[in-house]
Amino acid sequence: MMAEPMDDYLAVHFVQRSNWLRAAVLGANDGILSTSSLAIGVAAASDLRDPILLATLAGLVAGALSMAAGEYVSVSSQTDVEKADIMREKAELEEMPEVELQRLATIYEERGLSKETAQLVAVELTEKDALAAHVRDELGINDVSKAHPIQAALASGASFTVGGVLPLLVALFMPIGQMEIYLYGSAILFLAFLGAVSAKTGGSPILKPVLRITFWGTVAMGITALIGYLFGVNLG
Repeated sequence: MMAEPMDDYLAVHFVQRSNWLRAAVLGANDGILSTSSLAIGVAAASDLRDPILLATLAGLVAGALSMAAGEYVSVSSQTDVEKADIMREKAELEEMPEVELQRLATIYEERGLSKETAQLVAVELTEKDALAAHVRDELGINDVSKAHPIQAALASGASFTVGGVLPLLVALFMPIGQMEIYLYGSAILFLAFLGAVSAKTGGSPILKPVLRITFWGTVAMGITALIGYLFGVNLG
């Protein structure tokens, strides 16, 4: 059996998907849940389709833009912190290289290497690229976990849009008489499907994510429907 090329050693793992998968699942979940909850709340207070459609469409557009912008700002802040730490580490390497070398050796020793081997590894990695070694092993920043603001924003905004379109279609085509029930039932199905897909994509068991996402979805939509009934505002 041929050895797997080192460039592809992560191909069979799922950790490299974690950044965009997190943003996509969060966006789709919010798209389904917030748009459905908004539609259910309005449907509980109105017998007409137009107010439901208007609220759902407005929630979809505003939510998608908000998710994309929020994700970009959030991940950009993380990137700024990473860059600041890298610059700080670079300065420390210039000011006290011996201290940083011993710090690196201590890290390897704490991971299980003998004192002599840890020192040897630290010296060799420092000679090759001291900053890269410290960024990776001291700060924990690497290509897999590194933040990507634009990727996260696009994944979040696009997935919110896809998730939000689903309850919009339900509000558009399902009978108005029991709209809350149709919205709730379809949202639970969409959320369960999302939980299963995200678990499969991430290589984890399916049941737990599905139960988690449907439970909290039920809670959110139930509270929203209750508010609509309690206020009893006549939108029709």
